[in-house]
Amino acid sequence: MARSELIIAINQVCAERGLDPNTVIEAIESALVSAYRKKFGAAQNVIAKIDTKTGAVRVFAELEVVEKVRDRKTQISLEDARKYKPDAKIGDKIIVETTPRDFGRIAAQTAKQVMMQRIREAEREIIYEELKKMEGEVVQGKIQRIDRKKNQVVVNLGHGEGILPKQEQIPRERIRQNDRMYFYVVRVEKQQRGGPYAYLSRTHPNFVRRLLEQEVPEIRNGIVEIKAIAREPGARSKVAVAATQPGVDPVGSCVGVRGTRIQAVVNALGGEKIDVIEWDPDPKVFIANALAPAKVVDVVLMDDGKEKRALVIVPDDQLSLAIGREGQNARLAAKLTGWHIDIKGVEEAAKEGLGPEVRAEMRQKFEEQQAADLLAQAEALLKNEETSEAGGEKAGGSSEPLGTSQETAEPEGKG
Repeated sequence: MARSELIIAINQVCAERGLDPNTVIEAIESALVSAYRKKFGAAQNVIAKIDTKTGAVRVFAELEVVEKVRDRKTQISLEDARKYKPDAKIGDKIIVETTPRDFGRIAAQTAKQVMMQRIREAEREIIYEELKKMEGEVVQGKIQRIDRKKNQVVVNLGHGEGILPKQEQIPRERIRQNDRMYFYVVRVEKQQRGGPYAYLSRTHPNFVRRLLEQEVPEIRNGIVEIKAIAREPGARSKVAVAATQPGVDPVGSCVGVRGTRIQAVVNALGGEKIDVIEWDPDPKVFIANALAPAKVVDVVLMDDGKEKRALVIVPDDQLSLAIGREGQNARLAAKLTGWHIDIKGVEEAAKEGLGPEVRAEMRQKFEEQQAADLLAQAEALLKNEETSEAGGEKAGGSSEPLGTSQETAEPEGKG
């Protein structure tokens, strides 16, 4: 490779690969040192310099000044040394140009090979930095291939590759080549061979958190805060939210008009159901909310300092709903609140020691709540009728109150 061709090649590489010219120059200089040592033997210290304007290559070696030269690769006579440094003396070390006349094709070929290796390393570093920016975030990627030997999925993220291991995949979720999906970037790792990759997950609790942050401006702006998340990937998640400003409905903000916001998150999770419930500083209220859509008659807290247990009393006809299919609703509520939850129907609780007076009080409490709910429904119907009579358009369809947990599943079986 001629010297002018070297500069042309450097310019082409930098333009095509988006690399820093200084990085490429340093790589070539290192390559030239390797080529020199390979052909002419090792010196104590060898450096190579490339003139970035002309492309001229010069090699310099550090030589020791001696009376009698025994090794021309590492030593120089006092007489010759004073041609470069007039005040040189025995024992000094001086830098002398040692560019060989035949330092041509072999050195250039070696330099080219090492240069390409360094360029690949530089490209891997750029990819690593790009992937590193994604760490802890949600990204969209295209399924590149399904590696059944390693039990993992390789994902094209645009700026690099991601690996989705089996344990980070949602159970029973179908993944097909060329599908586009969302992933949570757990961490970014470098490999000894090959480029860096992102370790991906679709089961991480923060996956739900980041998706909600993307879809709900109030969460991004800090108006609504996610207090806790409990998740069973592929089945159901419960998310506890609270407003940081008065007058804001935290559940309604997350659900969106006609459920558009929460549906976008559900779609990204492959259809996983999400219950958004309102967090409350009172553990009794929080636990009752967490068991939605089941109605709760009473919550009795038993905290002995070692274990936090809560006895939850529900109407007998709500027991199956409160427990959930295979205990899922109760299990997620316990994870969400941090309390061990025991659920009992009113009749069972009475049989186990809650006397008639307490039982009657619980029944009265529940009946009062039911009456309040019926009254609210009646008022809403009356308002609609008045609007209709006044000539207004009648609302087509109904929606659940935004202040409650959103439950779209059919009633679950008894756990």
